[in-house]
Amino acid sequence: MPTLLRQLRWYIALRLVAVLAAVLPYGLSLLLNGPAQVGTESPVPAPPESGAVNPLVALVLLGLTCVATLVYIALLHVLRDRPKVQAYIQFYGDLLLVTGMVYSLGGIQSPFSLLYLVVIAVASALLRRRAGIAVASGANVLYAGLVLSLYYQTQDTDVLRVSYLLAVHCVGFYAVALLTSYLARSAHRAEQELEAKSGHLADLQIMHRDIVQSINSGLITTDLDGVVTLVNLAGLAILGRPEEELVGRPIQESGLFSTRLWEELTTAASGQRDRLRSEVAVERPGGTASIGFSISLLTEANGRQGGYIVIFQDLTQWQRLREELRLKDRMAAVGEMAAGLAHEIGNPLAAISGSVQLLAGSGGNEASQRRLVEILLKESQRLDRTVKGFLRFARPRERSIVPFDIAHLLAEHFELLRNSEEVSRQHTLEIDLDPPSVHLLGDPDQVTQIFWNLARNSLRAMPEGGTLRVLGRLTPDVYLFQVLDTGRGMSEEQRANLFHPFRSFFDGGTGIGMAIVYRIVQEHGGRLHVDSRPGGGTTISVELPRGDAAAARATMESALLATSEHP
Repeated sequence: MPTLLRQLRWYIALRLVAVLAAVLPYGLSLLLNGPAQVGTESPVPAPPESGAVNPLVALVLLGLTCVATLVYIALLHVLRDRPKVQAYIQFYGDLLLVTGMVYSLGGIQSPFSLLYLVVIAVASALLRRRAGIAVASGANVLYAGLVLSLYYQTQDTDVLRVSYLLAVHCVGFYAVALLTSYLARSAHRAEQELEAKSGHLADLQIMHRDIVQSINSGLITTDLDGVVTLVNLAGLAILGRPEEELVGRPIQESGLFSTRLWEELTTAASGQRDRLRSEVAVERPGGTASIGFSISLLTEANGRQGGYIVIFQDLTQWQRLREELRLKDRMAAVGEMAAGLAHEIGNPLAAISGSVQLLAGSGGNEASQRRLVEILLKESQRLDRTVKGFLRFARPRERSIVPFDIAHLLAEHFELLRNSEEVSRQHTLEIDLDPPSVHLLGDPDQVTQIFWNLARNSLRAMPEGGTLRVLGRLTPDVYLFQVLDTGRGMSEEQRANLFHPFRSFFDGGTGIGMAIVYRIVQEHGGRLHVDSRPGGGTTISVELPRGDAAAARATMESALLATSEHP
């Protein structure tokens, strides 16, 4: 209904313009020539055998048209809820106006009889076939009555010509009504189908956009020249770049590929059907990230190659986890070997140590022999400590899972550390635990062992003094405590081998302490992270899960390790 009202408003305006164009020349004739010159002369040539045209009548028709237009406009507000009634009033009113124009401007031979066809066509287009037939019937009645009336009044036209005009107009009126209604119905049906398909296409586009923007993997599409045409939200987050810096720019500016690497990869992707998979290191504001990606061809609907699709993921965390799992496997194998080795060495070592002690206690030996015996005794004791450390690493004692206050435990042992002989005047010790009391489930003795190993290593890394800080923080899933020092730091190679057994970075060390720390943290379901650089100090972070988070974390690690094999 709102559409019909809008169409009727346009129809009112166009009607007024059409009538002005038709009758205005006759009005100008009256103004230019004056009443004395009014006759058969007119700016518009009169058709043959037509009567004289009176310009005054033309002006009257123009006035009636303006009055009818005002009435129609008023009816638009009165019949707002009944637009079809409004339409029929306008159609039949226009038929009367056209009949007046035909009568006044040419009579039987008037060319304005074609305006009947315009009214019929508009009625058929707006209200379909029924309205078109009704208006065509009204037009036939009015035109036939007009022609017959004029014929009987003047009888200056042949009967056959009158009959011909009536037949042609009758057939033309109904033909225009039927044809226009058919075309209008076809156009309406096509419009509905187009709207339905447009809506379906819009839904598909929205769904496609939502799917592309919702996937967790980064996605970039390019044209054949490598210019980026689309980047999804995950891709922007992984690359750490805004969309305006990527879309419309060469993909090399994303940092994923160099020009040479992109050419090599696209050439390889074009020559094989499967996706090409690889990994690259990308510099981001937060540091270097390892990005796993796959490249495949973007094929258009016609089968032609339209560009390339790059799907990528941030594998930095997965690679770190994979390295941790590999380290865990290596340490388990080393532990089994160390257990067997320590068992085989332990008994002979005890016999050797006992014999050396007897020799050292017996008198009558020369000074040089006694010195050698003392060396043997000292080294055998050192070897005994090393073997016992291996045993603690390979066969740790059973954990006692009890609730304990880890913040209180750290604070207590920190005070013991502050008063130990290992702390010199050049050392500054600080502790910050928030909250001051946190209860966990675990083995407090093993957690104590973690603290002392980390703290002593930090003090050894600062032989000339420095600051040692212990921080404790509670998160929803884990308790995080960190040991920070301002010592000599570690190189990348040293950091990678920190938790490997037999790799000590201090004189006199066995390289077992950090391996034991790693094993204890793993058995508690926690995680270790080391941040260090040469000359910049070291920060070791220990995450201990709360409650049953250890099992959940183990499951997540297994899933991530399996998934990381397929970037």
